[in-house]
Amino acid sequence: MGNSYAGQLKTTRFEEVLHNSIEASLRSNNLVPRPIFSQLYLEAEQQLSSLEAGSRADNEEEEEEEEEEGSESSSPPVSYQMKPPPEGCCTTDGFCQAGKDLRLVSISNEHIEVPSGFLLVGAKSPNLPDHLLVCAVDKRFLPDDNGRNALLGFSGNCVGCGKKGFCYFTEFSNHINLKLTTQPKKQKHLKYYLVRNAQGALTKGSVICWKGAEFRGRQSSSSSCSSALFQLPEKSRALWGRPPGEPLPAANPSAPAGTQQTAAAIDHIPSTAALSSAVYNGKESPKQQLVKNNLSALTRPSVLGTLTNSGPPKKRHKGWSPESPSSTETWNLQLNPQVSNRIKNDGGSVSSLPHSALVGPTSSPMLGSGEPVSVPDNLLKICKAKPVIFKGHGNFPYLCGNINDVIVSPLLYTCYRNSQSLSRAYEQYGTSTIQPISEEMQLLLTVYYLVQLASDQVPLIEDLEQIFMRSWRESHLSEIRQYQQAIPQTFPQVPSQITPVTSAQLPWLAGLAASSCNDSVHIIECSYSLAEGLSEMFKLLIEGKLVKTNYVVIICASRNRAIDSCIVITGKYQARVLSESMLSPSDYQKEVNYQLVTGKVETLGSFFSTLCPEGDIDLLLEKFCQENQGHISSSLSASVNKPTALNGTGTAACTSYEIERHQIRPFQLAVAQKLLSHICSIADSSTQNLDLGSFEKIDFLICVPPSEVTYQQTLFHLWHSGILLELGLEKEHLTKQRVEQYVMKLDAEAQIKFKVFLQNSMQNPHTLFVLIHDHAHWDLMSAMHSLYPQTELSTGLVDRLLNCREVKEAPNIVTLHVTSFPYALQTQHTHISPYNEIHWPSSYSNGVDLYHENKKYFGLSEFIESTLSGHSIPLLRYDSSFEAMVMALGKRFPRLHSAVIRTFVLIQHYSAAMMAVCGLSHMKNYTSVETLEITQNLINSSRQCPSGHGLMVVLRIPCTPLAAVAYERLYNVRERLALEDNFEIILGNPNSGITIGKHFVEQLKVWQKIEDVDWRPQTYLELEGLPCILIFSGMDPQGESLPRSLRYCDLRLINSSSLVRTTLEQELGLAAYFVSSEVHTEKAVVNDVLESDPEKLSSTDNEDEEIATEGSTSEKRSPMKRERSRSHDSASSSLSSKASSKNLRSALLWDTAKSPHQVPSNSAEETTNNYEKQKQKVDKGAQTTISKHLPLATEQLDTKQNIRSAPISITSSSSSPFSSSSSSSAPTHNSFILQTSQCSMTKASKQPPIVFLPKLVYDIVTSTDSSGLPKSSSLLPYHSVMWASSFRPLMSKMMTCTEQSLYYRQWTVPKPIHMDYNNRNEGRMDTFHPRRLLLSGPPQIGKTGAYLQFLSILSRMLIRLTEVDVYDEEEININIKEESDQYYRQPGDMWPDLDIFKKMPFDYTIHDPKYEDASLICSKLQTVNSEDRSMSRRQDDMYTRRQTTRMRLSKYAAYNTYHHCEQCHQYMGFNPRYQLYESTLHAFAFSYSMLGEEIQLHFIIPKSKEHHFVFSQPGRQLESMRLPLVTDKSEDYIKSPTFTPTTGRHEHGLFNLYHAMDGASHLHVLVVKEYEMAIYKKYWPNHIMLVLPSIFNSAGVGAAHFLIKELSYHNLELERNRQEELGIKPQDIWPFIVISDDSCVMWNAVEVDCSGDRKSDYTWTERNVSLKQILQHIEATPNVTHYALIGMRKWSSKTNSGEIKEPFSCCHVHDFIMLNVDLTQNVQYNQNRFTCDDVDFNLRVHSAGLLICRFNHFSVMKKQIAVGGQRSFHIKSKVSDTPVSISPAQYICAPDSKHTFLAAPAQLLLEKYLQYHSHRFFPLSLKNYSHPVLSVDCYLNLGPQIAVCYVSSRPHSLNISSSGLTFSGLLLYLCDSFVVASFLKKFHFLKGATLCVICQDRNSLRQTVVRLELEDEWQFRLRDEFQTANAKEDRPLFFLTGRHI
Repeated sequence: MGNSYAGQLKTTRFEEVLHNSIEASLRSNNLVPRPIFSQLYLEAEQQLSSLEAGSRADNEEEEEEEEEEGSESSSPPVSYQMKPPPEGCCTTDGFCQAGKDLRLVSISNEHIEVPSGFLLVGAKSPNLPDHLLVCAVDKRFLPDDNGRNALLGFSGNCVGCGKKGFCYFTEFSNHINLKLTTQPKKQKHLKYYLVRNAQGALTKGSVICWKGAEFRGRQSSSSSCSSALFQLPEKSRALWGRPPGEPLPAANPSAPAGTQQTAAAIDHIPSTAALSSAVYNGKESPKQQLVKNNLSALTRPSVLGTLTNSGPPKKRHKGWSPESPSSTETWNLQLNPQVSNRIKNDGGSVSSLPHSALVGPTSSPMLGSGEPVSVPDNLLKICKAKPVIFKGHGNFPYLCGNINDVIVSPLLYTCYRNSQSLSRAYEQYGTSTIQPISEEMQLLLTVYYLVQLASDQVPLIEDLEQIFMRSWRESHLSEIRQYQQAIPQTFPQVPSQITPVTSAQLPWLAGLAASSCNDSVHIIECSYSLAEGLSEMFKLLIEGKLVKTNYVVIICASRNRAIDSCIVITGKYQARVLSESMLSPSDYQKEVNYQLVTGKVETLGSFFSTLCPEGDIDLLLEKFCQENQGHISSSLSASVNKPTALNGTGTAACTSYEIERHQIRPFQLAVAQKLLSHICSIADSSTQNLDLGSFEKIDFLICVPPSEVTYQQTLFHLWHSGILLELGLEKEHLTKQRVEQYVMKLDAEAQIKFKVFLQNSMQNPHTLFVLIHDHAHWDLMSAMHSLYPQTELSTGLVDRLLNCREVKEAPNIVTLHVTSFPYALQTQHTHISPYNEIHWPSSYSNGVDLYHENKKYFGLSEFIESTLSGHSIPLLRYDSSFEAMVMALGKRFPRLHSAVIRTFVLIQHYSAAMMAVCGLSHMKNYTSVETLEITQNLINSSRQCPSGHGLMVVLRIPCTPLAAVAYERLYNVRERLALEDNFEIILGNPNSGITIGKHFVEQLKVWQKIEDVDWRPQTYLELEGLPCILIFSGMDPQGESLPRSLRYCDLRLINSSSLVRTTLEQELGLAAYFVSSEVHTEKAVVNDVLESDPEKLSSTDNEDEEIATEGSTSEKRSPMKRERSRSHDSASSSLSSKASSKNLRSALLWDTAKSPHQVPSNSAEETTNNYEKQKQKVDKGAQTTISKHLPLATEQLDTKQNIRSAPISITSSSSSPFSSSSSSSAPTHNSFILQTSQCSMTKASKQPPIVFLPKLVYDIVTSTDSSGLPKSSSLLPYHSVMWASSFRPLMSKMMTCTEQSLYYRQWTVPKPIHMDYNNRNEGRMDTFHPRRLLLSGPPQIGKTGAYLQFLSILSRMLIRLTEVDVYDEEEININIKEESDQYYRQPGDMWPDLDIFKKMPFDYTIHDPKYEDASLICSKLQTVNSEDRSMSRRQDDMYTRRQTTRMRLSKYAAYNTYHHCEQCHQYMGFNPRYQLYESTLHAFAFSYSMLGEEIQLHFIIPKSKEHHFVFSQPGRQLESMRLPLVTDKSEDYIKSPTFTPTTGRHEHGLFNLYHAMDGASHLHVLVVKEYEMAIYKKYWPNHIMLVLPSIFNSAGVGAAHFLIKELSYHNLELERNRQEELGIKPQDIWPFIVISDDSCVMWNAVEVDCSGDRKSDYTWTERNVSLKQILQHIEATPNVTHYALIGMRKWSSKTNSGEIKEPFSCCHVHDFIMLNVDLTQNVQYNQNRFTCDDVDFNLRVHSAGLLICRFNHFSVMKKQIAVGGQRSFHIKSKVSDTPVSISPAQYICAPDSKHTFLAAPAQLLLEKYLQYHSHRFFPLSLKNYSHPVLSVDCYLNLGPQIAVCYVSSRPHSLNISSSGLTFSGLLLYLCDSFVVASFLKKFHFLKGATLCVICQDRNSLRQTVVRLELEDEWQFRLRDEFQTANAKEDRPLFFLTGRHI
C-alpha cells in the first residue's frame, strides 16, 4: 500500500463511533459482537501468531463443479468404462449421436423449443474446451440461487435431435458424446445457464451454483464500445492493477478489432469458462496442469508447518492439494482504452483473450436490471483523470457512450472470490461450521481500508487480501484452534455464530465509516441497480462535486437478493497510478514511444516555458552562453586543466586513486567452499549422478545477459582472476579473443558458441564442464511460449539452451545459476533441489564476526535501516517538491503517461540546477533542493581533487526513448554552460558499449597508467573517478557493476506502478556498495535491531540472522522533518567551504597517524560544530560496521594500500554534500583551495551512495509490518510467477534464506510463459535436476569472484582426487646393515638364482620405517656396529606424524569405494540398470589341532565369482577354491589368490584392483570380521568375502593372517586330492597366495641400465607398473616353489643406488607378500598378535630354514588412511562409559588387586605395555644394545631402546651363534614343550639380568617355572607377579619376573 501510517486510524473519535455503532447494530441475544476494524486491520496481531500454521493448511481443491474436465491428477482417476456407442451413430465431439450440432456458437440463433419447466443450460465437454454444448434440463434437478434444493437425479432432452426423456445423466452424456473417462456427474458438466440477449441470440449466462459453490452465478453483462483492448499483461504488477492470481496468457494473438460495438467493460468471466476456452499452443490449460501436480505439491518441504491431512478428503474429486485453485485459475482481464486506438492503428500485435471469450462480451445481453449507463462526454477533460471502476459483487451494468474515458477491471472481484475460498482448508475435518467471509463483510472491510489511506497513497490488492484473511481468522478463531488440534470428534460441537452484517445494515455502516474521512471516500447507495449509482457518480464528477473524493463506493443492497457493488477510483493520482499499472512493460514502452513520436509532449515543453518569468530556459541559456563565453572558459575550464598540469609536474597529484586487482576475500572463499561441498554431496550420493572420480580437469562457460557492459565486465574479472591459466585451459600468453571463448552473451549469436560448448562436452567425457548462468533471473521466458511473437530471437534463449536435452542428460555438465534474486527459480515446478541452493552467508553468528572483512557491505537492508533508525544521513530519500510538481502536472496533462511527465520534470530540474551552479542563482527556484545538491556536488567534485577525480551520478531511466531524450537535452545544456570538460554525460544502453569524450578518455588513461593508444573504457568500473552523469537505460539492469566513485543513484524515474519484488530490489541493487572500512579490531556493538532487521528478506543474503550495527542507529526522524536536513548544500553554499572543517580534518589526520586502525572518535576540538560531531559519529559508524559481504573482484582494496594512504583517505566518511553545512558564506566557485580540499572520490568510497526514489516506492520500501518485514518483501516475487493461493501465510521477517526459498517453493507457481511451467509433465515425481545448483547473494557482493574461486578449488579437488598421500620414508637401520659382498653379477638380473640365494645370509635387522619404534633384532654380526644405534635413533620424532608425499594416481592404482568409472562398474557390482549382485553364503569347516577345535569360516560368494570355486553337485556345498597349476602360463590370469584382511575400512580400503590388475582375471578375497560383514557387503557387493568366526571379533591382524594361511593350506590339500583324481601330481598345484594390506595403492618397478663401460656402472629409473606385471613376473621366477616368502621394497623417494645395486635381498618382507603355504605348513602366524606379527612370522620362517626373498626392483606404495586398521582398537575402562585417557602404565596390575579393569584383549594390553614400559622388566637392557634380551620362539616389541635376540627352540632350526654373547634379560612368552631347561642353560646372562615369564594363567606360570628349573638360576619374589588389567572372564595374561643370581 505504500503507507507509512498503515493500520492507524485517523482519530480516536472515529474509532469509538465505529465500534459503538457496529456493536449496537449487530448485538444479539447469544453473543456480543466484537469491534471489527480495530481487530481486523490494526497490526497488533500477537494472539494470532499461534495460528500462522493454520494458514498453511492444504486448501481443498475446487469442488467438482469447478474442476476442469479431462484434467489428470497425480492420483489415478476413478476408472470409468463408457458403453460403446451404437453401430453407425455419430461420435463427433460437439454433436449428438444423431449427428445434430449442439455447440452454442452454431445454434445460438436457431429457435429451440424448450418444454415448460425446462431450462437451457451449457454443458462442458473435455474434448472441446472452447465450446458449450446446449442441453435442455428440468429445472427441478438444478439448484436454486443458494446452491440448494436440487432434486437428486436428472431429467433432460437433447436439443439437437429432439430426443426426450433422458432419466440418467450417464445416458445423456453418452448421447451428447461427452466421452468421459470419469463417472459422469451433472454437477461437474452442467456449468452455465443459457439466456437470450437483446438480439435474441443464445449466450452464456451465469454459472450454475451447485452445492453452495464459492461464488454465486453472476450474470455476465457488458456494454459495447468502439475498439477496446483486452490486455493480458506479462508484468502488470502494481497495486490493484495486479490480482493475486496472475493472468494465464492466451495463445491467440489476434484480437478482433471488431464491430462498431466492442466491450469496454469485461464483466467477470467465470473461471472455468475462461480457462476451458483457452488452448495453450496445444497444451493443457494451466488448471489441468495444476491438478496434475497437486499431489506432488503436498510433498514439498514446508516452512511453517502444515495442517496434516488425516486421510483422503471426504468427497474430493481426484487428489487434494495445498493450492487454492480459485486464485490460479483467474484471468487478469483488464481494459485499457487508453492505448487501444493507437495500437489498433499501429497494427501492433497484442495478446488477447481466446476467441470464445471475446464472443461473449461483444454480443451478450444486458442481464442486469436497469438501463445502460452512459459515460459522459469530455469526462477526461473535466476530471483530469480516467476513473478506474473495479467491479465488486453482483451484476454490473452496461457502459455506453464515451467509454474511452473510463477503465473497468475485474481484479477486485477476483480478490473477493478468492477470499471466499479460505474456509476450504478446514472442510477436510468433516465440518461445515466454518463459513467464508460474507460479501457484506468484504465490502465493509474494503471501505474501512480505503478510509484510512492517505491522500498520496494507492490501494494495494495484497493489503486487502491480508485484511480478509485476518478477518476470517479472527471470526473463526476457536474453530480453527479446534481443528488444528486435528483430534477427530464424532460429533464436533457447533460453535456459536457471530451475527453477520445484513445487506440492509451495510450502506449505513459503510456511510458511518466514511463519515470521518473528509469526503475521501464517498458512499452511493442505490435501491434498484448499480446503473443508477454509476449514473449519479458520473453526474457528480461532471459537476465537480467529487474533487476531494478519491474513492466512490456504490452499493446496491436489498433484503431479498444479494448485493451488487463496485468501487470507482476517482482520485486523479490514484486513478493514474492504477490505470498505468495495467500496462505490461512492452506496452508501457510503446505508449511512451507513441507520445514522444506523435509530439504530444510538446505541450509539456511549452508549459515549462511559461513557468520561468524570465522566459524560456533555452533563451536564457543562449544569452548566458554569449555573455559569459570568455569568463567561463577561463574559470571553469581552468579548474579542470589545472589539476592535470599539477599532476604532470607531480607536485599535487591525488594519491588515493588505485585500481584494485583481483584478490579473494574470506566471504568469497567461504561461498566457493560451500559450492564445492554441494558438488561433493551430489557425487557422494548413491544416485550416481556425478562421478567426480572420472574427471581429470575442469572447463566452463559463463552465460551473461546481452548487455555489452556486463559481458566486458565478466571478461575483465575472468582475465584478472588468472583462472584460465590455473585450470590449464590456456597458456601463458593469454589474448582477449581466447578469454571470450569462455563467456557467452545470451544474444542471437549465443547458439553458435553454445553448440561448440556442447560438442566439447561430448568429445571430452573426462572433463567436468561447469555451465554458469549469471544474472539467472533474467529472461526466464519459456522457449515454447512467447507472449510477443514479434520479439527478438533472444527471448526464451535461456530455456532453449540451458534446458535443452543435451545439457540435462550430459553426465559431465553441472549447471550453476547465479543470481541476486532467486525467487523466480524457487517455484513449485523448479528444476533446482532445495538441497542444491547455496545462500550467501552472514558475517555474524551469535555476535561473533565469522569473516574479518575490511569493508562494509551496504545493501537494501542497510539502506532501509538508515531511514528507520534515524541515521544522520538517510541513504534512501524521496524528493517531495519533485513529486508535488509531477502530481500537479499529472492533473494538468491527464493524457500523458506519468513516465513522460516525470522524465521531463527531472530534466528540467537538472538543467535549472546546472544553470544555478554556473552563476544563474535565480534558477535554483526552478529545481528541487535534492537535484541542486546532486548537480552542485557533481560539478564541484573534480575541483576538490588535485587530479580532477570526481563523482558519478547514476540517472536511471528505464524507457530507452526517454533516456535518449534526456541525454540529448542534458548534453545541450552542458555545452551551453561550457561544462563539457567538467563532467561527462554517458548514455548507458544495454545493447551498446560506453562512449565518452576523448578528453575524459585521456584523463582515465593517466589515472589508470594505461599506455595503450586505442584503449577505451568498456565497463562502468573503469569509469572510477570520472565526474559524470550515467543515464542508465533499459527496462531491467542486467548485472552491470558501478564504480566506487558512485555518489548518487537517482531512481526517481523508475516505473513505480509495476511493482514486483525482483524489479524493486533489482533497481535498488544498483546502489549496493562496499564502504571502505579500515577498522579491523573493534567490533560494533550489536544493537536491538538485530532480530528485527527491516530488510532481512530483501537482501537474501544469509542463512542466519543479518546483523545491524551501531553505526546506523540514532534518533528516529520522520520523512517530513527530514525535508530540509536532507539537503545541506543549498545554492548559497554551492562550493563547499573547507575552513570550518579544517580543525576536524587535522584532528582526524593526527589520530590516523597515531594508529591507522583506530576509529576516529569525537576527539576534535571544540570549534567543530554540532553537525560535524554528528558527521564524525557517522564516520565511526561507517567504519565500525564490519563488512559482512564480498565485492566483485575489482571492488577490493589491498589492506596495505589502505594503511599507506590512510592520511588522505581515512579522514571522512561523509559525503561532500554535507561537508560544508556549517558555513553559509561559501567562497565563489573559482576561489577554492586545492591544498585543504579532499578528493571527492575518496570520500565517496567511504560511504554508500544516496538513493532517490519515487514517493510511492519509498513508502513501499520503508513501510514494515508488525514483525518488521518491509512491504516490498511480501510483493509478488516475479512477473512470470503467480501465487498458488491467496490463502497463504504471511512471510516472516525471521525467515532465513532457506526458509524463504521453501516458502516460495510452496506458494508460487510459474505462469505458462515461465520456462519451468512444463517441468511437472515429465512423468516423474522428482522433477529436480540432479546436477543443477543455485547460488544467491545480494547484488554487487562478489558472486563472480566466488564462483571463479569455486572453479579454482573444484579443479584443485579433482586433481586432489587423482592424488593420494603415500608414505615416503627412508629405510631405517641402514648403518647396521652388514656390508656384504655383491652376490649377483649384475644389478639388472631379473630373477634370483636359487643356488646363489641360498648362500645369502639373512638380514635380521628391520628396515621398514613403520617399525622405527620397534626393538632392534640383534645378530652376532651386528653387535659390533650397534653401539652407535642410540645416537642415530630419532627419539624426538618417535611419536610425530609419519612422513608422506602426494602422488598422482597412475592408471594402475588400486581404488577405494569412491572411485567410479565406466570400465570398473561391472567389476564393482554397481550398475544403476541392474540390481546389486546376488551373493550366496557358504560355510567352510576344517579342524586345526592347535586350536583344539574345528574352525568354521563363511564365504560370501557373488554369483559372478562362483567359477573360482568347486561345489558339490547335489546340495551345492562349497568344497574348495580352485587353484591353478605351477605350469600354467597365461597373460591375462594371475595364479595367486589375493587375500586382504581389513577392519574399519569398508569405504576407504583399496579393494578395487581392476585397474591395478590391468583388467586381468584374478581371485581377490576380503577377510572381514563377522560384525562388519554387512557393511562390507554393502560397499563391495561383487567381492568375495571370507568372514572370520565371531570369536575373532576382537582379535588382531595375527588372527586373520593365521586363518588365511591355515585355510589356504587346507584348501591346497583339498585341491591336490581333487586334481589328483584328474591325473595331476600334488606338487604341480600352485602353492602361493598373496597377502596384501588394504592400503597398498600403487606398485613400481626399477629399470636398470647396465650398458656402461665398466660392470659397476649402471643407471636406473623407476616407473609405475601394474600389479599384474609384477605378480606375473614373480610367479615366473625359476624354481619359485622353493621360496617360502617373496616380497618387495617399501617405496621411498629417497631410495639410493645401494639398495638397487643388489636386486634381491634375504631379509624381512612386509605389507605385500607372496606366501608359499606348502613350504610353511609347519610355521604358523601367532593368532593372538596385534602388532609386529609379520616380523615374528619372518623370524619363524627363517629359523625353519626356509628362504625369504625380497625383490628390490619392485616397490609398493602405501596410502595413508586415517581410519580403520590398527586405529580401530581403543583401550578404555570397563567400568565407566565416559572416555578417560588411560596411560600404558595402567595396562598391567598386581593379581587380585582392585585395579580398574580395561575393556581390551589381554594380548593387546601386553604388547602395548611392553612397547612403552618394558624397561620396568628389563632395567639392565635399556640402551644396552651389546647385551640384548633373549627372546625365545617369539618377537615382541620391547620398545626402541631395548634390543632383542631371537632364538627358536625347535630342533634343527637356524639360530645365531650365541657364543660370546651375554644377555641382559630373558623373555619366555607362552613357551611350549620344545622349550626345555637344557635349552636355556646354553645362554649366558649378566648378573642382575631379569627374567619375564608370560603364561595364560597363574597355574601355568608355576608349572613353567618348575618344568624349566628356573629357580636354579633366577630369584623370584611374590610381589614380582603381575597380570594384564583384564577381568577374569576376559582371560588375563600373567607375568612373573625374576633376577639372575
